[in-house]
Amino acid sequence: MATTTRYWVVSLPVQSSASSLWSRLQESISKQSFDTPLYRFNVPDLRVGTLDSLLSLSDDLTKSNNFVEGVSHKIRRQIEELERVSGVESTGLTVDGVPVDSYLTRFAWDEAKYPTMSPLREIVDGIHVQVAKIEDDLKVVRVAEYNNVRSQLNAINRKQSGSLAVRDLSNLVKPEDIIASEHLVTLLAVVPKYSQKDWLSSYETMTTYVVPRSSKKLHEDNEYALFTVTLFCRVADNFKTSAREKGFQIRDFEYSPEAQESRKRELERLMQDQESLRSSLLQWCYTSYGEVFSSWMHFCAVRVFAESILRYGLPPSFLAAVLAPSVKSEKKVRSILEGLCDSRNSNYWKSEDESGMMAGLGGDADSYPYVSFTINFI
Repeated sequence: MATTTRYWVVSLPVQSSASSLWSRLQESISKQSFDTPLYRFNVPDLRVGTLDSLLSLSDDLTKSNNFVEGVSHKIRRQIEELERVSGVESTGLTVDGVPVDSYLTRFAWDEAKYPTMSPLREIVDGIHVQVAKIEDDLKVVRVAEYNNVRSQLNAINRKQSGSLAVRDLSNLVKPEDIIASEHLVTLLAVVPKYSQKDWLSSYETMTTYVVPRSSKKLHEDNEYALFTVTLFCRVADNFKTSAREKGFQIRDFEYSPEAQESRKRELERLMQDQESLRSSLLQWCYTSYGEVFSSWMHFCAVRVFAESILRYGLPPSFLAAVLAPSVKSEKKVRSILEGLCDSRNSNYWKSEDESGMMAGLGGDADSYPYVSFTINFI
C-alpha cells in the first residue's frame, strides 16, 4: 500500500534580513522540534505585475494546484498498479534522475522553461496546459491502448475459464481424444459432478451403436465433469435427446487443428502486445510523473510568491521554507512559525479597515499569520 509523505511549504515575512530569520528558524526547530526536517525553498524574484492581476490569480491558485496535484497522484497510482502487475520492484520516482523528495527540498527554478520575467498568469496557465496535455495523453492514448489489449485477453480468458457448460472447450480437447470418420463421431458431454456414476453406468445404453467403454473424462471443475463418448454418426441425434432427458448436456464441438493453432497464435500475440504496452506505459509514466512533479513544484513557487505579496505587501520580502513535521510535532512547529512571524506585517491578520480588499487573501483556509500549504506525496 502506498504511503503518504506530507510537507509544509511556508513563507515568513522578513523584518531585517532573510539570512538572520533563517538562522532563527533553524535554531528554533533544532531546539524544540529536532526531528523535523527543514529546508530553504528557493523562490526566484518573479514579475509582480499589478495588484488586480495578483488578486485575480489568487482566486485560481488553489483550483489550479488541486488539478496539478491530482494529475500527479493519478500517474503515481498508475505506476504502482503497473509495477504490481508486472512484479517490478519500484526504485523510487524521480525528476530527471533526482528523487522527488530531493527535488522538492533542493528546488531550483528552471529559468529556461519558465522565464522569470514572464507574467505570473502566463506561467500558471502554461503549467496548466502542459499538465492537461499529459493527462489527456494518459487517458486517451496510453491507458486506452493498454486497456484495449487487456480487455481482449480477459475476454479470451473468460471463454477459457468458468463453467464447462458455457466455456470454450478447445484448450481441453486433444487430437487423440476425438474420433471423426465416415461412420463414427465423438461427442462431448457435460455431466454434473454428482451424476458421474450415473453417466458411466448409462451412456452405453442411451441409444444403439454406442462404442463400449469409449467414454473418458477430460476435465472437471467445481460443478461439472467433461466426458467423451464415441458412437455411430447416424444415432448421434438420438443419443443427444436421451442424454438431455437424463440431465446431461452434449456440447456442440468440432475439433479443428487449424482453428486451435490460430487461437493459440492470437493469444500469444495479445500477451506479447500487453507486455510491450505495459512496459512502454510504465516508462512513459515514469517520465511524465517527473514532468508533472517538476511543473507542480514550479507552481508551488509561484503560489508562495503571489500569496506572500498578498500577505506581506511590496516589495517582496519573505523567507520560504519546506518542513516535514511528524504528526506529533505539528502543533509545536506551528507555534515556532507563529513566534517568528510579526502578525502586524500580515494583511491576513489585519481588519478590512486597515488593509482594504487584501484582507484574508493569499492562503489556505487555516488561519495562520504566515503563508502555509501542504504537499502530499501519495
